[in-house]
Amino acid sequence: MSARTPPRLEELLVRRVPPLGGFNLTFLWLEMRRLFRNRRTVLLTLLVPIALFFLFRSRKFVAGPSAAELTAASMIGIAVYGAMLSATSGGALVSVERALGWSRQLRLTPLRPPAYIAIKMINAMLLGLASVAIVYGAGALSGVQMSWSVWLLSGLLAWLAALVFASFGLFMGYLLPTENVMQVIGPVLGVFALVGGLFVPVTLLPATIQDIAAYMPPYGVAQIARYPLEGGSFELSWVVSVVLWTLLFSAGAAFLFRRDTKRA
Repeated sequence: MSARTPPRLEELLVRRVPPLGGFNLTFLWLEMRRLFRNRRTVLLTLLVPIALFFLFRSRKFVAGPSAAELTAASMIGIAVYGAMLSATSGGALVSVERALGWSRQLRLTPLRPPAYIAIKMINAMLLGLASVAIVYGAGALSGVQMSWSVWLLSGLLAWLAALVFASFGLFMGYLLPTENVMQVIGPVLGVFALVGGLFVPVTLLPATIQDIAAYMPPYGVAQIARYPLEGGSFELSWVVSVVLWTLLFSAGAAFLFRRDTKRA
């Protein structure tokens, strides 16, 4: 048998792109373990929505929808907020990787930015799913009444908030330095929630805020998530809002990832 020809130097230096740009289940599992080991983030993003649910459940707003329907609508909106908070916090943890220089290390590998962004978004969405499940569990235990199909469908649709805000968290994580990212994200999410009609339905807000609400990132998700409960006409603009904000934040995160690591 002839001896195997050793590879040339230039062949060893070529960075071969792995399938799917480096996206694989092993990498996904490792990132998932890293995310859920961050107890501070996990506890904060899971406990705050529950506290908000019981706060708004105990209050009465202007006359209109029945108390039961209003409580259910608020629960769905707060579940969207929980998914938004969890996914954003999970995505924003990339700021820690930036500070440690881990992002630039990844650019020395064949890993492609879209694969990296996708893995981060999936993990952030898993944290958002846990938040939605806990809020819905609190609602069920406190006596919220909905049909099983509304429970299932509205919960699934509320989880879509994680898709929008996982990309938002990544975008902010690459845009801001580590020491400032959570200080900025917290107030921004608060404004999104209040103006976007998450804590109470938009129809109960002042007219000026109602005009602004349609342009907020969580508005489309909240309207879609509440649709199984409230019914009425389904507006395509809600879907357009979700898709456009997701694409905008994802493109921004990928661009900042490339810019942040171009020196590698």
